[in-house]
Amino acid sequence: MVVKRATKTRSYDAQTRIERARQGRERLIDVAHRAFLNQGYAATTVAEIASEASVSVETIYKAFGGKTGLVRAIYERGLAGRELLPAPKRSDAMSATEANPSALVRKWGALTAEVAPLVAPILLLIRAAAMADPEMLALLKETDAQRLKRMGHNAAVLADRGFLKTGVSRKNARDVMWACTSPELYELLVLQRGWTAAQFGEFVGTTLEAALLG
Repeated sequence: MVVKRATKTRSYDAQTRIERARQGRERLIDVAHRAFLNQGYAATTVAEIASEASVSVETIYKAFGGKTGLVRAIYERGLAGRELLPAPKRSDAMSATEANPSALVRKWGALTAEVAPLVAPILLLIRAAAMADPEMLALLKETDAQRLKRMGHNAAVLADRGFLKTGVSRKNARDVMWACTSPELYELLVLQRGWTAAQFGEFVGTTLEAALLG
């Protein structure tokens, strides 16, 4: 019995440490997120983030590798969306179960409305910083390629299920979806023209429906 209690205690302690580490990581990402958006990438230092988060500079470098790693972590967290199941997995589930093509692309639009407010501002930050920072330029190329690959996957879903209208190739469909989910379009309509995220998502869904579906 004593052994069982000791085993349970060790398991509990390990779970507690893991949860504390997760919470600490999330707190660091939150602090960095606010700092980057409020001050810009170049003006924000690792030392400032460490001080605000009450951790050492060494902790940040060990966990993220520096400022670029923090930006990547913010971006990846945003991509997951606001629900427990990450947004890409929910998108794939929609693709597998939705038989109505119009409903499918409108659901993709709604998913865009959820994710874009989390991701687009960070992508715009990356774009601005890439003009002067080689690491951020590499991250910009990486995120662009990642989004293009995801849109190519979605285009293949539409093509394989016979949903694309005549004359629209997989490549065309991919490029249309890539443009509709771009941070630049979000910047124009939401940040500059004051659209809500819901309006933006509806626009993406209806645009995809009109441009791609037969």
